[in-house]
Amino acid sequence: MLLKAQNVHKSYIAGSGSVDVLRGVSLDLAEGQSLALMGESGSGKSTLLHLIGGLDVPSRGAIHISGALMSDPSDTKRAGLRRQKVGIIFQQFNLVPSLNVAANISFQAQLAGTHDADWCASLAQRMGLEDHLNAYPEALSGGQQQRVAIARALAAKPALILADEPTGNLDEDTAQTVLALLLEITRETSTALLMVTHSSAHAGVLDRQLVLKGGVIAT
Repeated sequence: MLLKAQNVHKSYIAGSGSVDVLRGVSLDLAEGQSLALMGESGSGKSTLLHLIGGLDVPSRGAIHISGALMSDPSDTKRAGLRRQKVGIIFQQFNLVPSLNVAANISFQAQLAGTHDADWCASLAQRMGLEDHLNAYPEALSGGQQQRVAIARALAAKPALILADEPTGNLDEDTAQTVLALLLEITRETSTALLMVTHSSAHAGVLDRQLVLKGGVIAT
């Protein structure tokens, strides 16, 4: 199993007490599978995604990716595993404004030491960005920026893509096009995809769907 999250809890201190955001979540994801994570705002979807990506650590429980502990308390170890195994697509794109499209696409791959110029060029072409490689993010539409963000995540050839509402800032037509491209490429490359979404239509085109409710997986 590529991803295995076991009995994951996450609490935050708030005022004089603590807030339990996740209360024992377990899930798994095989190589090449796609999984939609749904639920109301505040149900813990983004928190779980951040824990799986090693951007934070659980209060209790464990998360393994390719057998390695992503919930390790060491920031350095989590960052190293994230660079090698995980690509993250944020709703707000999070492109580097001082880098052009070509440099943004190759950025994560350069950090991971897996840069492949031909693969980056292929991704740019597939995403319809070949005529914008010298442009900077501020000159792009929202749909184009999201395509750059997706290409950047895929460029490092990760085993797992985590996507947090990747179409949330796009109109429906653009959203469907972007999601179709993401699914097409992840399936071709046997890359696992875990996507947070509010859209049941978008969730329905993925292999599996899970719903978080009150910090637990709804049954």
